[in-house]
Amino acid sequence: MYQTEEDRAFMVENNLSLVRSVVDRMRIFLPPSLDLEDLYSVGITGLMSAVRKFDPAQGTPFAGFASLHIRGAVRDELRRMDWTPRSVREKAKKLREAMESLEGKLGRPCSEIEIADELGIPLEAYWNLLDEVRPVSFVPLDDELSGEEGSDSRFHEKIRDQNQEDALQILERNEIMQLVAEQIQKMPEQTRKILAMYYYENMRLAEIAVVFNLTEGRISQIHTQAVLSLRNFVRRINNSNLCS
Repeated sequence: MYQTEEDRAFMVENNLSLVRSVVDRMRIFLPPSLDLEDLYSVGITGLMSAVRKFDPAQGTPFAGFASLHIRGAVRDELRRMDWTPRSVREKAKKLREAMESLEGKLGRPCSEIEIADELGIPLEAYWNLLDEVRPVSFVPLDDELSGEEGSDSRFHEKIRDQNQEDALQILERNEIMQLVAEQIQKMPEQTRKILAMYYYENMRLAEIAVVFNLTEGRISQIHTQAVLSLRNFVRRINNSNLCS
């Protein structure tokens, strides 16, 4: 760990760009009305926490370690803000149920038009709905992973050490990842490329928008539908495993 205040201050100062990079990449989940400057400030507190706790002797790259703490700090702040009203959660639930029902019938990911028809709303209204429920596709991950409602522990302090997973857990996770990869291949080409750019090429929302000559908001809508669809898919896998 960095022992002196000078060491810690140096590490924070030299990694401020990492905070902006992490928060900018999280924008794909955030509503346009949210003040990103506030989240940058919160991200800096996560960076400071990472600097205090980082131990170079563990062999973990600092950038990855700090990114977890920055994301965790931002997630904690979003939960504190209670930025997803009950009405939005209810809309997200209805959307998830409609998507799950339709995809169960079709046996593949749905198109935007198909989901809009299932909901009985115009396509533009469906796009607006995706904008509304976008945060719900992101924040609930904290609750699912923590498993302790009302707990004071932080999300980024609950992340399991993958080295402690047993062989069966690793096998199950790898099988699910393979099935998810196959499900992604069934999605439209544009959606697949957006997911690849965001998750594998670490591109920011604005960069992806330029590639497709679309607005950042439109990229977010496509991403939100894909994430909700994949969540439903993983949920079905888990439910089938529980029943087997």
